[in-house]
Amino acid sequence: MKTIFVPVELHSSIDSVLRTSLLLARRFGGHIEGAPLGPDLPDLVAFDMPVSWTVSDQNAWREIADEAHSKFETFMMENGVPQQEPHGGAQTPTCSWSGENSLGDSQAASLARAFDVSIMGRPGDDRGDPRMATAEAAIFESGRPVLLAPPKPVETLGESIAISWNQSTETARAVAFAMPLLMKAKSVYVLTIDNFMVEGPPGELLARTLRANGVPAEAVTRPNARTSGEAVLDQATKLGCDMLIKGAYTQSRLRQMIFGGATAHILAKAQMPVFMAN
Repeated sequence: MKTIFVPVELHSSIDSVLRTSLLLARRFGGHIEGAPLGPDLPDLVAFDMPVSWTVSDQNAWREIADEAHSKFETFMMENGVPQQEPHGGAQTPTCSWSGENSLGDSQAASLARAFDVSIMGRPGDDRGDPRMATAEAAIFESGRPVLLAPPKPVETLGESIAISWNQSTETARAVAFAMPLLMKAKSVYVLTIDNFMVEGPPGELLARTLRANGVPAEAVTRPNARTSGEAVLDQATKLGCDMLIKGAYTQSRLRQMIFGGATAHILAKAQMPVFMAN
């Protein structure tokens, strides 16, 4: 994972987003490309608009983009990440900034198609939190994986990984995208929660095929004493994992909105980075 796209918006989790991007770049000698992010105004509804975006004139929009650039540049400088163009031989992180005008969510998702992974904040319900629209645009429109950073910065990334294995096509794709991470991990748990699965191959088979690829994988099955999303997060934490891999929206998006589901709960509550693909 050498190319990392980071849409920068001054929400409550931006420090965690930048920290997560740095940890990932250090792991792979990767290049972090930042770009200013703003919502797609015609698609916004009032409850999904942070306070910082209640502006309309172009000067204010440009000022917000400049503030995002300054935040990104300051963080990278303080952490010794040089600004330069990406190249394949890099062993340490590098960074660059793309664009002067804020991208909308759909524009950011489109741009993300050219990168190995995008990193953004896990959505929240409070004003000023990362927006659900941003995450969902990236998950559904980019064709690439998304790494959601938790509200608080983490110290490690990808040392011990849980795969929320519900046997679905979506999770299989997430696992395929995550192979570079899995091959660097010290431990990987193929986590199956009872009664939270679709028809498909069992966790033991996935663990075996991962081991054939050099991944230190172990299959574990746990009872579902809570909702599926709660059980996944609880068990991943008990296993000492610092990252969760999950397929997004095995149920239809509309069904998740109405009835809830594992993806909805994890998007709302995860305190560790979550690697997702659809």
